[in-house]
Amino acid sequence: MQKLLVIDDDEAMRGLMRVELGDTYEVIDSSEPPQGLALALEHKPDAILLDLRMPKYSGYELLQMFTNFSYTQNIPVIVVSGEAGGQTKVQCKQLGAFDYFEKPVDFDLLRTCLSQIGKTRRSIPRSEVRVRLCIPIELRGTDSRGNKFNQETITEDVSVSGFLCTCAIDLSVGSIIEVYLRSFGAQYVGNATIVHVEKKPGALWRCGLRFIEKIGAWVLQ
Repeated sequence: MQKLLVIDDDEAMRGLMRVELGDTYEVIDSSEPPQGLALALEHKPDAILLDLRMPKYSGYELLQMFTNFSYTQNIPVIVVSGEAGGQTKVQCKQLGAFDYFEKPVDFDLLRTCLSQIGKTRRSIPRSEVRVRLCIPIELRGTDSRGNKFNQETITEDVSVSGFLCTCAIDLSVGSIIEVYLRSFGAQYVGNATIVHVEKKPGALWRCGLRFIEKIGAWVLQ
């Protein structure tokens, strides 16, 4: 059975997708774009159904990421959105969308569209890449002076094994830091080590961290 990934913050819409398409496809869904990206990497779906307007994230940016990211660029992305107008459709096509459907969805046409997606797909490279994603995280540990700290920040980019972020704590290379995802209620991810520190203007540092142990789910798998 082919797999479909649905990324939409509307729970009712995700449920409708399961009802209408679940007999033919294995439907995987998420309301969180970062989790949606992780699911795409994990499951390699045969197609992605993507909403455009979601809190905190632009569907346009996610569409561009899917169509340009080497891990996902061979997966057809079908935009399913409440935004009407020919210009929106043209813009999505320019960003690489396979097709565009306005809500309420004509599921007969959507099934026809999905049936046109070929089953043969080129292999997807597995080399690690970095993705520009702004993910709210919390860092806990000990600074360069030996003082314990809790620091909330946002990633600048992420990879399977690490991330880059800016913080107001002076950290030493080699320090071990606990990492939490704030999007999921301070969910513990694991421990990471500081591999790079760069001083920025003001009392800020840009830090590169690499996981040495992952226990919880990270945005990329």
